Amino acid sequence: MDYKDIQISRQNTTTVITLNRPEKLNAYTVRMGEEIVDAFEKLRGDDDCRVIIITGAGRGFCAGVDLEKLKSGPTEEDRDLPPLGKERLVQDFADTLLNYPKPVIAAINGAAIGVGVTLSLPCDIRIASETAKLGIPFAKLGIVPGLGSTWLLPRLMGPGRAKLLALTGRTLTAPEAEQYGLVDCVVAAESLLPTALAIAEEMAQSKPAILSLIKEALNFGLGATAIRESMTFEHEQNARR
Repeated sequence: MDYKDIQISRQNTTTVITLNRPEKLNAYTVRMGEEIVDAFEKLRGDDDCRVIIITGAGRGFCAGVDLEKLKSGPTEEDRDLPPLGKERLVQDFADTLLNYPKPVIAAINGAAIGVGVTLSLPCDIRIASETAKLGIPFAKLGIVPGLGSTWLLPRLMGPGRAKLLALTGRTLTAPEAEQYGLVDCVVAAESLLPTALAIAEEMAQSKPAILSLIKEALNFGLGATAIRESMTFEHEQNARR
């Protein structure tokens, strides 16, 4: 698949996936979604790739769905693509990403609105530029948040803050997003990608297999009802090393 709406680059053992529609603040298209899924599928079996960073070109991370493109309808080159809402990214990619065997870091470099936020939620770590703004205006648009965000948001932020954000549709500054638990840390704009790459390099110093097993154990612990369940799973994971 030839990529048009994303770019792929390699920094040592880290692969950077860049949403690449900077003139539209990387507004989401079905093609972008299909390309993201395709890239992750190919990188799954790439032993030279140990960590993945997803970020945006230019001033935005992803400013939501490209409404202008949606209203104008598919172009001739897009007629082979599924309709919006039926593409693989919307249907099941959040589950795939949450359980992806390699660590995934979202480097949120600017506006992240709607799908721009929900795409980042299943990532393992979310780092935001101090100039970034994050919002999920789905209530104002008359739709329910997708990409598993109704499962992820309460676990990241707590149910009260998740409802406050989702029901008001408000937009948060990067420091507010960190306070809410929507992002894990905020850095200066010029430090965003270097910080993400440095974290990725730290992760890549460990064996890929152990990183995958630890991710599985942490995800299991998130849903466990008792510590004994997690302890048993930890023993099982160590037996698989």
